[in-house]
Amino acid sequence: MNANEANIDVRLAATRALYNALGFAQANFSNDMERDYIMRVVCEATLSPEVKIRQASYECLVSIGSTYYEKLAPYIQDIFNITSKAVREDEEQVALQAIEFWSSICDEEIDILEEYGGDFTADSDVPCYYFIKQALPALVPLLLETLLKQEEDQDQDEGAWNLAMAGGTCLGLVVRTVGDDIVPLVMPFIEENLSKEDWRRREAATYAFGSILEGPSPDKLTPIVNVALNFMLTALTKDPSSHVKDTTAWTLGRIFEFLHGSAVENPIITPSNCQQIVTVLLESMKDAPNVAEKACGALYFLTQGYEDLGSTSPLTPYFQDIVQCLLNVTHREDAAESRLRSSAYETLNEVVRCSTEETARLVLELVQVIMAELHKTLEAQKLSSDEREKQNELQGLLCGCLQVIIQKLGVSEATKYAFMQYADQIMSLLLGVFACRSATVHEEAMLSIGALAYATGPNFAKYMPDFYKYLEMGLQNFEEYQVCSVTVGIVGDICRALEDKILPYCDGIMTQLLKDLSSNQLHRSVKPPIFSCFGDIALAIGENFEKYLMYAMPMLQSAAELSAHTSGADDEMIEYTNLLRNGILEAYSGIFQGFKNSPKTQLLIPYAPHALQFLDSIYMEKDMDDIVMKTAIEVLGDLADTLGSNAGSLIQQSMSCKDFLNECLSSEDHLIKESAEWARLAISRAISV
Repeated sequence: MNANEANIDVRLAATRALYNALGFAQANFSNDMERDYIMRVVCEATLSPEVKIRQASYECLVSIGSTYYEKLAPYIQDIFNITSKAVREDEEQVALQAIEFWSSICDEEIDILEEYGGDFTADSDVPCYYFIKQALPALVPLLLETLLKQEEDQDQDEGAWNLAMAGGTCLGLVVRTVGDDIVPLVMPFIEENLSKEDWRRREAATYAFGSILEGPSPDKLTPIVNVALNFMLTALTKDPSSHVKDTTAWTLGRIFEFLHGSAVENPIITPSNCQQIVTVLLESMKDAPNVAEKACGALYFLTQGYEDLGSTSPLTPYFQDIVQCLLNVTHREDAAESRLRSSAYETLNEVVRCSTEETARLVLELVQVIMAELHKTLEAQKLSSDEREKQNELQGLLCGCLQVIIQKLGVSEATKYAFMQYADQIMSLLLGVFACRSATVHEEAMLSIGALAYATGPNFAKYMPDFYKYLEMGLQNFEEYQVCSVTVGIVGDICRALEDKILPYCDGIMTQLLKDLSSNQLHRSVKPPIFSCFGDIALAIGENFEKYLMYAMPMLQSAAELSAHTSGADDEMIEYTNLLRNGILEAYSGIFQGFKNSPKTQLLIPYAPHALQFLDSIYMEKDMDDIVMKTAIEVLGDLADTLGSNAGSLIQQSMSCKDFLNECLSSEDHLIKESAEWARLAISRAISV
């Protein structure tokens, strides 16, 4: 890598080799002399006359920034000098990596500040050096300069990545890292450029404004936003540049996302400006696809901010216009561009989800509209592969919309009753969608079925004969494991809806679930929900689960042994292990509860010692998350509740049950505490029998 190496290819290969080896260089970076040498060679390589070597050496710096953050203090000033020179003067691919270095430092500091909350002690594992805060006066002007280097077509190109975008992303990270401190450094740039003739300056100023909205306190931002809001609304409809409109709509979306909602003390949106905001956003949905897509996003966050208001919403008077406008967007000839159609349906879903009782009648009317749209997609014959793909996408969006509507109308008895007139037609349409056999649509249609099962309850039984083959197909779909996972969840929904009416289908479902668990082909993420599903089935069919015990329990036991110990596992593995544990515990819980008060409870006695041993071992590991802790203490209670004195003596012999129970009773999480109180009562009853 040294400058005296004449062969460029050798030097480039050496730089790339160093990049690949950095993850294993902890010992070298802990040694001052070796670390100084590595940093000197890397920094010298950033000045190579060869562009590929400069780029590769900056990639090394990015990796060093995120891997050895705590070792950077002696070098940070020199790194700032070379990166700022590269951003201003070097080729784009080199400048992008120089900006990426500062983005990686932001990521590190955001993680540290989030984890430790700013409470650092001298012996903290990873102290925060506040590199970004120290660099602010020079770093912010550098990043603001990059915002002016936009490309003409970047809004239309989804894969675009250039200096302006990298600088903008980095600026957003800097804001999240330092909060209020950045506002006075960015505001002069915004004020100076927001009304300039050159569209690049107006767009850069608008982007900078959007960037400072996540990080600083609402107290700092609200007065500024109140002044700027009118200007932004005017720019969205009147600015001659599509680029500026696009960024303005994005900025409005961020205002509504971060400074609007029931938790905000000083609302930005008031009765006096709400109508103007809605009118401007709906008008912008007729604009170019990239602008209309961002306007949909802004409306999404505007709607979401009103979700906790209860029975009345400021958006109620505009509900019909909003829905009609979004439906119009989905029918635009160019709706496939810039994700416009997807964005319109996502926003429509949010409008429905956050709607109030006042507009329930209009949501009910929307059912017929969406059903008609879905019916139209099923009539299309002899499609080309391209047309088929578009049809699949549209069916997925419509099924997603139906799911949200069903969930909304299923909440209150009055709307549920009115909605039931459409249940047969909806089921018929969803079965038609399944017959099209597309994996993505399959997934969305499955989720709609789950919502329908929840809404119709025991009446869902009449649909099972026609639906069962598709349920089985979903459970057999190893390749598209997300479909399999969703289907497993739907089995749980149907169990809760039908209870023991699901019994005729349980042999087939259990056979398939056991096959799934035994398969090496199936993605591991599907296995925890399968165990939970055992619990759902047992709860639904009670003592009829008896015939599956001899198959399900050994599976549970071997999975429990695998998930009990996590020593040496990385964070990702620990997270998966906790998901697996939770699935196993939910299975135990459902099985114990399902057999409660049955003459067949004694069938579970042989399995109780293993369940307790599992609870002991995961308690001893000390790496349970709160969700597992809550489920685990509930299983202890279920065990005592169902098996009574047969469990009492086992619990008393357990190594850690008492300690575990006490730990849960003193938990700060009120849900864990509540479950522990119930478990304590169940255990005391079991022991006193």
